[in-house]
Amino acid sequence: MKAMVRETFTALGRSLRSLVHPGVFFRLIWPAIVSALLWSIMAAFFWTEAVDFIMSCIQGLAWIGGKVIALTWVAGVTRFMANLLVALMLILLFYITSTMLISWVALPMALDYVSRRDYADLEQRHGGSNTGSIINTLVALLWFALVILISFPLWLIPGVALVVPILAMSRLNQRIFSYDSLMRHADKDELIRLPQKLRFKMMPLSGGTTLLGTIPFINIIAPAFSGLAFVHFLLEALRRERRNTA
Repeated sequence: MKAMVRETFTALGRSLRSLVHPGVFFRLIWPAIVSALLWSIMAAFFWTEAVDFIMSCIQGLAWIGGKVIALTWVAGVTRFMANLLVALMLILLFYITSTMLISWVALPMALDYVSRRDYADLEQRHGGSNTGSIINTLVALLWFALVILISFPLWLIPGVALVVPILAMSRLNQRIFSYDSLMRHADKDELIRLPQKLRFKMMPLSGGTTLLGTIPFINIIAPAFSGLAFVHFLLEALRRERRNTA
């Protein structure tokens, strides 16, 4: 347990140090800016329509639409919940878009700097590829979308709309950034085996960085910080493993 906590905080500290470097910061922050602009524009044009759609879905449920929703105060609460669901969906879409852009474009560029500064002694065995990263990301997003769609009817239950997306996003980060962090330095066996071996040890790191994405303003840098944290955590783990097996 102590080792896991130490390794997690070491990765977070190194991630913060890397992020404040101008060359890394500007490479990793633009995806969040692009994503924020995109979904802000979408919200400006389609917010009301999205809320009305959710309301119509709720009213379509016979046991709600025909009885309970007829009460004025219940209708007001239901509309508030519909607005909250739209806001949560926008946060999810922002985070997903930022993560995709970081995974496919920004993180590989930032990885050059991180590798030279902190892991120059670590042999690059190129077990992964950019094509593999794209496929891995798409598969992870498909899994994420299925979880969200299956759980969406439960979002009207207080708390579920917060817990399920955070858990799903945490797993999404772990799946995407594990591959991206190791694809240059790990061989094919290490690329598959190491994330599986460290799956539970990465949970505090994944959960903590995902929670940052729920905090206003901080969520702008959360995807970039998360990606760097996984890079440092996994490359250090890879270096430690190779030293132990040398």
